[in-house]
Amino acid sequence: VIYDESIKEKDLIITRMQDAVTKRDSVTLALVQSFKSSLGTLSDDDIEINVEKGVVYVSISDKLLFNSGSFTVTQKAKKVLEKIAKVISDKPDLEFMVEGHTDNVPISTEGIVDNWDLSVKRATAVVRVLQNDFSVEPQRMTAAGRSSYVPLLDNDSPSNRAKNRRTRIVVLPKLDQFYDLIEQGMDAAK
Repeated sequence: VIYDESIKEKDLIITRMQDAVTKRDSVTLALVQSFKSSLGTLSDDDIEINVEKGVVYVSISDKLLFNSGSFTVTQKAKKVLEKIAKVISDKPDLEFMVEGHTDNVPISTEGIVDNWDLSVKRATAVVRVLQNDFSVEPQRMTAAGRSSYVPLLDNDSPSNRAKNRRTRIVVLPKLDQFYDLIEQGMDAAK
């Protein structure tokens, strides 16, 4: 009898975990749909939305956001960031990270030390636009620079280097909420 109860309890735990994963996946899907409908008019070369291991990524090409070697957000880019801010603002429980990425060509622009510096300054510039122009709460955002160390492609051609120069918005998974869902399911089953 104890053995049967132990198996039933383990089955219940597995069911509750599957329910939590399903709920997380449906929230992820809804977020992807929101981004796609908001940004749908943009070229796939300029914006890419994907999900990897349950995490939503929005990649924006640097040519859309910045002039070459600059970390000043263009006026054209602000229209895109406004759409992103709207999606983010509609989901106040989400946190996210803005990652700057460069290619591997050394930069020689006054006021920028190297590609690390450029990638961080670009991420910070995007965060400031989201905060100052579109009222996204700063405590929900993290700015990070990845330099040239996480390329999408080999930096062996101009077109590949262009794809590697991007800013990526990463919706951070809320693991505490995921575990809360599991605990709530367990409590409900008692």
